[in-house]
Amino acid sequence: MVHANRTIGADLGGAGVDGAGTGLRGQLARHALLPLRLFLGATFIYAGVDKLMDHAFLAAGGAGSLGEMLRQVHDAAALPQLVDLAQKSPVGFGYAIAAGELAVGLGIFVGLLGRLAAFGGALISLTLWLTVSWATTPYYYGNDLAYLMAWLPLVLAGTPMFSLDAVLANRRKRHGAQLFG
Repeated sequence: MVHANRTIGADLGGAGVDGAGTGLRGQLARHALLPLRLFLGATFIYAGVDKLMDHAFLAAGGAGSLGEMLRQVHDAAALPQLVDLAQKSPVGFGYAIAAGELAVGLGIFVGLLGRLAAFGGALISLTLWLTVSWATTPYYYGNDLAYLMAWLPLVLAGTPMFSLDAVLANRRKRHGAQLFG
């Protein structure tokens, strides 16, 4: 048993079972999700702002509109019921997508409610995969499935480094169970 713990710690650069290592491998392991978090955060912030600034996208019909795209993907979607739901109010749904992407992007970028933000990003990506990019063949040409898979490590791990979640956790640790004060 003791040997197994030493072996695990050595494999992680001294991180050990409790994750308290100081070796280079341990430092890198603790920061491994940071590039993914920054990429997904910046991408979803950009996507949300881009949608909010694109008046054509937020229109019910016409070239480049969400309404037109929904009509095009309806028959090829894995869940056309989701497309039907969005078609009832494409403008409202467009604003909801943009606001969701913006909230998820900001949350994961600053690390506030990281697991919840990552779950929201995974849900958005899953929805887009099952509707908009479902018919893409071969499947690896569509990016929504890849985004879904990229969100999953953050759903599992949260945002433990360089985040508001870490600041709040340290504050709770210093002040006991009280969050404020």
